[in-house]
Amino acid sequence: MPKDIDLDHPGHGRLAHANTDHPPVAPAKVGVIIANLGTPDATDYWSMRRYLNEFLSDRRVIDYAPWKWQPLLQLIILTKRPFSSGAAYRGIWNNELDESPLLTVTRAQSKALASRLKDLWGDRVEVDFCMRYGNPSTQSVIERMKEKGCERILFFPLYPQYAAPTTATANDQAFRTLMKMNWQPAIRTVPAYFENTLFIDALAATVTETYAKLDTRPDILVVSYHGVPERYLMQGDPYHCQCQKTTRLLRERLGWDKTEIITTFQSKFGPEKWVGPATVDYVAELAENGKKNIAIMAPAFSTDCVETLEEINEEIKESFEEAGGETFTYIPCLNDRDDHLAMMVDIVTRETAGWL
Repeated sequence: MPKDIDLDHPGHGRLAHANTDHPPVAPAKVGVIIANLGTPDATDYWSMRRYLNEFLSDRRVIDYAPWKWQPLLQLIILTKRPFSSGAAYRGIWNNELDESPLLTVTRAQSKALASRLKDLWGDRVEVDFCMRYGNPSTQSVIERMKEKGCERILFFPLYPQYAAPTTATANDQAFRTLMKMNWQPAIRTVPAYFENTLFIDALAATVTETYAKLDTRPDILVVSYHGVPERYLMQGDPYHCQCQKTTRLLRERLGWDKTEIITTFQSKFGPEKWVGPATVDYVAELAENGKKNIAIMAPAFSTDCVETLEEINEEIKESFEEAGGETFTYIPCLNDRDDHLAMMVDIVTRETAGWL
């Protein structure tokens, strides 16, 4: 056990005036946690069921009354969906590391961000990542950060556009962890960053780079976002509007005409009316109307995952091709690109003002 730690001089190993039997206290640091949606631990039935149960039991995601929703979820949905979801994950699974691509890429983002922040602030900053659903859990990472001496934590949900089922539930889980802690770290949360110039520049760069490699320029760029029920918009959730603005800012940055780019929404779930148009239907309509060459991207996702690698690049692609489409080009998420990481450093620098 170290004798003492001086909180006024982090790293000196002395807590001023403390007795020699005082519990160890790590040097004070600032923590940065990037938070992503989540991932199953494996693709088998029970791993998928645990993951889907946690995800679909979240009242931010499915806000129906539990007495109505839980019997349907437990007795019907979770007896069938783990099989189909497991198959979808197996199609994109990182077999070398035995994990989902989202976990692989989020770890890479965390390591790259840590390297860049270390160049700026040395050992004063700890960087880690967590998942809202699955592992590593939000609670485990915040607790680990606190043990390492992080008395201030910047919590960074990797969602450019704010939505209650994404940003809000990620923040909720962080706050639930604080409720269980005797010594709470101070915490800040990163707001939506869809208007960030570096974010729009990075999106535009992926489009420009992809188009430069194609023999035939796509007839239209489909910008697909994860959908939400329409009533969320009516109840004041800003997500739909922020998605529309993201597309507009991207179009303006590219200098394109409105006819060259369109906003759509994917991943509809349940019987409710969702915001649209639906990506899977719209790409088929494009093919039927003579738009035989399209490109598609998903700016609501910071990391490629099952919704992009499987749903877009397989299901939605199949819908387009079955309707007569010829060339379908998927533009990957920003992932661990240098310009994406530069944006993350910029946001961390701004949001930790006064701490570092």
